[in-house]
Amino acid sequence: MSEGDGETTGVVKKFLFVNRKAPYGTIYALEALEVVLISAAFDQDVSLAFLDDGVYQLVSANNPAGIGMKNFSHTYRALDDYDITKLYVERESLTERGVSEDAFIVPVTVVSRAEMGHIMAAQDVVLSF
Repeated sequence: MSEGDGETTGVVKKFLFVNRKAPYGTIYALEALEVVLISAAFDQDVSLAFLDDGVYQLVSANNPAGIGMKNFSHTYRALDDYDITKLYVERESLTERGVSEDAFIVPVTVVSRAEMGHIMAAQDVVLSF
């Protein structure tokens, strides 16, 4: 295809995936993680944000065996293999839930609610799960 007939080659978009749900009990967290990995495989600029109960997705001590679900938290360690290194956690969500910054399975950047707004505004695409 030539330029002008609809094909866009080499266009990198900035995607932010916003995770607001607890990691277990619904399919949201696992589905979001799968979409993130697929997006990164297509060489897009991928970032993740964890707000509200989404902060629990990164907690290293998750143990969903009691509800009959498999623990997929270790999959977050694969993000670095896909060059996904921009993981943002909202400070206010941590504070409201009593979660410590050192409880996470992967390195994150903790930002204020206002900073998170700026990060969101700088994206081409924001998808919320």
